[in-house]
Amino acid sequence: MNEEDEWAVDKELEIRKCEKKIHSTPIPLELNYRQYARKKRIWDLCESNGTLGINEKWRSVDEVPNSELSNLLVDDRHGIIYCYVPKVACSEWKRIMIVLSESLKVDGVPYRHPSDIPEEQIHGNPKQYLNQYPRKVMKHKLQHYKKFMFVRDPFVRLISAFRDKFLKENQPFYKYVAVDILKRFGNISTSASAKKAFAAGIVPSFSNFIQYILSLPAEKYTLLDEHWRQAAHLCHPCLINYDFIGKMETVEQDAAQLLRMLQVDNIVQFPKSRSNITDKSWIKIWFSGIPTKWRRKLYKIYGTDYKLFGYRNPEELLHM
Repeated sequence: MNEEDEWAVDKELEIRKCEKKIHSTPIPLELNYRQYARKKRIWDLCESNGTLGINEKWRSVDEVPNSELSNLLVDDRHGIIYCYVPKVACSEWKRIMIVLSESLKVDGVPYRHPSDIPEEQIHGNPKQYLNQYPRKVMKHKLQHYKKFMFVRDPFVRLISAFRDKFLKENQPFYKYVAVDILKRFGNISTSASAKKAFAAGIVPSFSNFIQYILSLPAEKYTLLDEHWRQAAHLCHPCLINYDFIGKMETVEQDAAQLLRMLQVDNIVQFPKSRSNITDKSWIKIWFSGIPTKWRRKLYKIYGTDYKLFGYRNPEELLHM
């Protein structure tokens, strides 16, 4: 990026800052401290990389290939970068990014309310991904834009992913994932469509799903679909200095704090939580039929997420 382009980006940010609402009261101290603690935990653990076990292949984000930066979305209007982690309210946050960036329009008019955006356009709209920019531009944005991500208890996220992708009629996932799981771990060969298979009750079990994940080479995390790939490998928090780390468990409070910190809460609001969100209390129920040996292997795959983001180890599952 040349000097003229850099000046244009900086000028745009300056203009946007002048347009934002000024708050008269500060963000509560306990919320600021919670953010500090979450970020400090990541910094400290990433500094002691050897004991963390994350095994990043790269020394800086400059070395990360574009294919590994495909989950970072950019809002140039407000200078925001969001790394989305599927099954962590990412549809809601994508809607918000669409509204803020004005990247999706109807008859030339951008959407003003996240809830108005059709479901089928949330994931396939022309949002600007960070890895679509030239490298120098990417580096500039990572240095100057506000960056955030949201995470979730890893095992709860797995349950949510299974329910959404295998217990609902989802043709792409059925064709490219479920059929393979059924054949390899359910001893069922089928060429039926998702609609016919679901009508006949031919779907993978949660146990089959866990077997499938455990069957993949641990070092080849890119083989994991993004809906159950580790958050650490989707967003690279040891290489990207995130300004805000939100959690699904405190999503409404975190969302309000984040939007206010970004000074866009006068433009968009995070929707109220839905009643069908997977609850952490479900872990014992869903994992009751999973052998302890499998649980321990599964924890090794997601252990980095547990450690980095401060989730308590599921001791009751690992030592039964």
